[in-house]
Amino acid sequence: MTFDTIVVVDWSAADDRGPTPKKDAIWAAVQRNGAAAPPVYLRSRTAAEDWLAGLCEAELAAGRRLLLGFDFPFGYPAGFAESVVKATDPLALWDWFAAALPLEAKAAERFHLAARLNALFPGVGPFWFNGLQDDIPHLPRTDIREGHGMAERRLCEESAAGAFPLWQMGGAGAVGGQAMTGMAALARLRARFQGQVAVWPFEPLDAPIALVEVWPSLFASDIAAAQGPDEIKDAAQVRVLAAHIATAQRDGHLDCALSDVPVEAKTEEGWILGLGQPDFGLSSLTPPRLKDDCFAMPQGVDWVPVDAALKRLRGALHPITGTERIATANAAGRVLAAAAVAQRANPPAANSAVDGYGFAHGSTGAGPQRMPLVQGRAAAGQPFMGTVPSGAAIRILTGAILPKGVDAVVLEEDTATDGIEVAFDGPIRAGANTRRAGEDVAKGDPAIACGHVLRPPDLALLTALGVAEVEVHRRLRVGVLSTGDELVSGGASPTGPHQIYDANRPMLLSLAERWGYRPVDLGHAPDDPVEIAARLDKGAHEADVVLTSGGASAGDEDHVSRVLREQGSLSSWRIALKPGRPLALALWRGIPVLGLPGNPVAALVCALVFGRPAMSMLAGSGWAEVQGFTVPAAFSKSKKPGRREYLRARIDAEGRADVFRSEGSGRISGLSWATGLVELPDAAAEIAPGTPVRFLPYASFGL
Repeated sequence: MTFDTIVVVDWSAADDRGPTPKKDAIWAAVQRNGAAAPPVYLRSRTAAEDWLAGLCEAELAAGRRLLLGFDFPFGYPAGFAESVVKATDPLALWDWFAAALPLEAKAAERFHLAARLNALFPGVGPFWFNGLQDDIPHLPRTDIREGHGMAERRLCEESAAGAFPLWQMGGAGAVGGQAMTGMAALARLRARFQGQVAVWPFEPLDAPIALVEVWPSLFASDIAAAQGPDEIKDAAQVRVLAAHIATAQRDGHLDCALSDVPVEAKTEEGWILGLGQPDFGLSSLTPPRLKDDCFAMPQGVDWVPVDAALKRLRGALHPITGTERIATANAAGRVLAAAAVAQRANPPAANSAVDGYGFAHGSTGAGPQRMPLVQGRAAAGQPFMGTVPSGAAIRILTGAILPKGVDAVVLEEDTATDGIEVAFDGPIRAGANTRRAGEDVAKGDPAIACGHVLRPPDLALLTALGVAEVEVHRRLRVGVLSTGDELVSGGASPTGPHQIYDANRPMLLSLAERWGYRPVDLGHAPDDPVEIAARLDKGAHEADVVLTSGGASAGDEDHVSRVLREQGSLSSWRIALKPGRPLALALWRGIPVLGLPGNPVAALVCALVFGRPAMSMLAGSGWAEVQGFTVPAAFSKSKKPGRREYLRARIDAEGRADVFRSEGSGRISGLSWATGLVELPDAAAEIAPGTPVRFLPYASFGL
């Protein structure tokens, strides 16, 4: 089925009577034959119903098929309709709401309606939250419900992480009143255009107008990335979601989404369009974006030990990239989004492990054995199609499938033959010098787990197992932004001694590429808050995570921190480590920002210690633990307590860790000289030549 016009509506139970668009109102976006119109502001439910009726009339008159998507639930958990209208028909429940909430009903009347519904159930009814000043019998203000017998969520909401149940009538994210008023409005629309409207998934979509349930949070990351600086979120939601549905139709995924619905959802509960469809829309299904307060430290926390910072960072992050299917041959360096399952066994059939002679072991015994040779031979790619009689042998080469009658092979070097017979010493055990079918991997077994970063040996395994395509996470896009009036890009000429070359940006872009991510060069911004914000906006549109260097502390010239604090969501972590004390963690337009120190040595240490595991988690490959090795020291140092220290180091000819001659964080040459870092503990330590220390090779950080 094909729709000429696709419309997405962000519904609201509130009535905004003012002329200025507000976030808690009704918004709609129209996609018609591939062309998008600007989102439409509908300030009240009355205005919205009038607009929808006019839209339907125009589309019908033009002979166009119309898909209307609404962001509220179309049904309740199983059993609710039966309790209210004495029928399992959810559309009968819609008509009941239309009668109970006429168009002129005030928004507050939904609370009284919830109380009326609660009275139909035993115990404390399923609805809760009273947003009015006066108490309402049967409607608790807080969630004290019990004994009502209703499930908390619909089947689709169990699969939609973060979806609110319909029972909550108010508060941030609640959809209870929105669903009631929305079902009433759609019931009136169906009555007005009787016979020309079909409701998915309850009815066959054989009418010119289709009503479907949508949920913008399925594409939260895409919406956050596409939202303009001054755009109201609801307007961005309908615009982006309409584009997703249009693209799904263009790519042939909309029909699948409309047909692939659980039976339970079709009869009473309803379903969310695109839920569980990884190929639906512009990109595959992506998880919700990070929470605005995900990086916040508890009150009273000042200096944060390295291990505590890593633990908190790990708990705040989750994969944020979509998925795609690509050819296995092109998948090196990509992160598996689903386990790769063997499509055939390896080896696919029992075969010979050596060059020699094959026979039935049961026809042999102890001592010297003589067997006649059958005509022909078995070779890899050239199987012997006959049967080897008991007591006879056949010439067989490495990799050849075992012919019928053969279950053992004797090594060529252990035989004597005149071309007519073969002689060897017995006994020979069953299965000698053979490989069983599937002894490496059986057909249908998981070969490589989800989250694994594919390497060349993995491609060999998957190819051998007949896995032609794999589902992988989209490459993480890593934006890199340098800031500071003192910086000039490489190739440019400093205008004075106060200027230095920007060493961090090429280093961090190269790190991202080395780790298998897609580097996005956001350039260099001067110490200008407007320019920094503009560069961060560019990063929000083109990257999944942004690394900044410089301005991440709390001084007068730390403009990155100030911009993130004033316009984003910033948590400044003071890490108890040397080098690299300040670390800014923030969200900007929904994407994470890691603010690294401006000093190149500190920037690299923080990128390796914190950035690498964080980006590994965001990319879908899990938390990357660094592997260290205990080696003797080749240096002396008296370390004070309180901070973990990372020294630039390399292994000398005697297998000891030698450190760079200076600990100065401005000595960039030490980064190039080193092959890794020596990690000294938080506590005080006295290091002398021979003292065991922990060496972290650059290779353990993926370099």
